[in-house]
Amino acid sequence: MKITGVKVILTAPGRNFLFVKILTDEPGIYGVGEGTLNGSEPIVARAIEHLSNLIIGRDPAQIEDIWNTLYYSGYWRGGPIFAAALAGIDFALWDIKGKVAGLPVYQLLGGRSRDGAWVYGHAHGPEPKAVEESARKFIEKGYRFVRCQLEGGYGGYGGLGFVRNEPSGIAGHRGTDYFNYEPYLVSTPKMFEHMRLALGNDINLLHDVHEQLTPNEAAQLAKSLEPYRLFFLEDALRPEQTNFYPMLRQASTTPLAIGEIITSRWECLPLFQNHWIDFIRTAPIHVGGITEIRRICVLADSYFVRTAFHGAADLGPIGQAAALHVDLSIPNFGVQEWVDFPPQLYDVISGMGYFKDGMAYPQETPGLGTDINEEEAKKYPYQQAYMPTHRRGDGTIHLY
Repeated sequence: MKITGVKVILTAPGRNFLFVKILTDEPGIYGVGEGTLNGSEPIVARAIEHLSNLIIGRDPAQIEDIWNTLYYSGYWRGGPIFAAALAGIDFALWDIKGKVAGLPVYQLLGGRSRDGAWVYGHAHGPEPKAVEESARKFIEKGYRFVRCQLEGGYGGYGGLGFVRNEPSGIAGHRGTDYFNYEPYLVSTPKMFEHMRLALGNDINLLHDVHEQLTPNEAAQLAKSLEPYRLFFLEDALRPEQTNFYPMLRQASTTPLAIGEIITSRWECLPLFQNHWIDFIRTAPIHVGGITEIRRICVLADSYFVRTAFHGAADLGPIGQAAALHVDLSIPNFGVQEWVDFPPQLYDVISGMGYFKDGMAYPQETPGLGTDINEEEAKKYPYQQAYMPTHRRGDGTIHLY
């Protein structure tokens, strides 16, 4: 079998997505992938088109060799754009391999290690009682893990720390969020005190800082949250601040998670080797696909680190399906972030993963289980988008 073509599909059914289709000379055999990257999809698309010249005519079964060929092809390698492009191709190759074998991808990764993947949803509100009510809606559906955030700016991470939002006037730009850390550090522990009293100890509670604190502020927050037994505190520090993790570890026993903007196994290594984190949050779509995330999971398992793959709305259903296949197969799974997609997307992508009684599952069909309706995708033209700008309350650009 030979690869005969690579299609890149940019579409916006509810929000922007980048999908990939790899064609072969075998009638009816093709693979689907995804390289969605939250506003940077046009750049990822050009990278895929550039890399595709190196795989036309190759045997799609040679996934490992193709991955390494593409990764090292440019000499200057790595980074989120390149990783997303590589993931889009890698997913499609695994999809083809599953279809040829007649098996879902998780069976090719060693088979099931569990019945399903525990998932967590996002509860939020302007004050603790509203967060509780939001969390109870998830619990009623069977969720045993809930991320709790007081509403603020992007992602609800700032709570009372957000002083204002200003639109930029630039098409597709979400404006500027202004953040003061003092109210956030006070209001967040109070919210979790309320949540524990209201929900008891049987529900696993999580929180995402979104990297908005200095190392000392992060240590204060982690210590103040100890009494409320979080399942983990996410992104208390940025990946660039790994040298401060010893201070954070010494300050608190609150479990720590990081990794949604990490793009390679080499960035993960010091976090594992020094026992600085408890959960790695990398997602297959952001590290080069299933081929690379498997390596990361093996490294993590060697240091007793569990996974908690990023799975927010800034990645799509094929990336989500790939994550679920890995979730089912690895021994050191922790939890999977889970969101619902825009209704329009269900006309474009079929065979998505599904939720039942607190767990998520991939389809049992060969490959990843997903497929693309290209004609439906054309109905939703891609819309350029940008992430918001973050500043401190005094207007300083938010660098740390």
